[in-house]
Amino acid sequence: METVPLFVGIDVAKEHLDLAVRPTQETWQVPQDAQSIQEMVTGLQGLQPTLVVLEATGGLEVPVAAALGVAGLPVAVVNPRQVRDFAKATGRLAKTDRLDAQVLAHFAEAVRPQPRPLPDAQSRELAALLTRRQQLVQMLTAEKNRLSSALSPVRPGLQCHIQWLEQELAELDRGLRDTIQESPLWRAKDNLMQGVPGVGPVVSLTLLADLPQLGTLSRQQISALVGVAPLNRDSGTLRGKRGIWGGRSRVRANLYMAALVATRCNPTIRNFYHRLLEAGKAKKVALVACMRKLLTILNSMIKHNRPWDPDLTAQNS
Repeated sequence: METVPLFVGIDVAKEHLDLAVRPTQETWQVPQDAQSIQEMVTGLQGLQPTLVVLEATGGLEVPVAAALGVAGLPVAVVNPRQVRDFAKATGRLAKTDRLDAQVLAHFAEAVRPQPRPLPDAQSRELAALLTRRQQLVQMLTAEKNRLSSALSPVRPGLQCHIQWLEQELAELDRGLRDTIQESPLWRAKDNLMQGVPGVGPVVSLTLLADLPQLGTLSRQQISALVGVAPLNRDSGTLRGKRGIWGGRSRVRANLYMAALVATRCNPTIRNFYHRLLEAGKAKKVALVACMRKLLTILNSMIKHNRPWDPDLTAQNS
């Protein structure tokens, strides 16, 4: 007798998890705690699903996805925007936790996203530290902007808070450097990447934390994953402008700054940038192409464990 493939969608909330199974249409809810998650995983192992899908929910999904992955279940953590667009396309406009789980199960069955293992515990810790650093930088910038136009009664409080934020940021940066130095693999990758003109410690840390696939994919795949690959916008006889979309926003934001610096201090990227401008490309288009080129250079260096060599890179341009 042929086994019917089962697809499970899990909607993750702070207090509970809603599950749905296709094609059986079974649904149930469990509390969001360690014991209930383990019991849920044991139950799913008995079902032997073809795929389990969760949305990325800012970190709430991590313990659930980790427990599923450790148990050997095929799990994919997907972009919520993709799932919502899928729900709209299939006419599911209402939104509840139970309905969201059913949409996720339907998405798993119809789209079948590739199961991807979560980064290991060290990578998740590094990503958490990097997220906190980003929050501190944003708060520090906001407080400095307020100080520039603040009246005298509130200035002392702002100055005190700015001083505290600067101390926290410096301490966090020390912690990030120590975390990198404790891992021989990360230390080697960090040294390789920071050897490229334009790539500083923040860019290197971001790539280590948010792009563990660096060095394992082709240049086309890594560009698409980050969101710097040009996408077609054609319809019939219309040929629209190519543009980038999606991907990993924090990686892309840091890569933008690295490419901007590299157009000035990295001879390979600088020459490439000016060739594009001379060919009539807009500055923003040329800069995105430099982001993609810088990313593929880093990807190749990590893959082959090869230090920065401007002569070799120029030959392959």
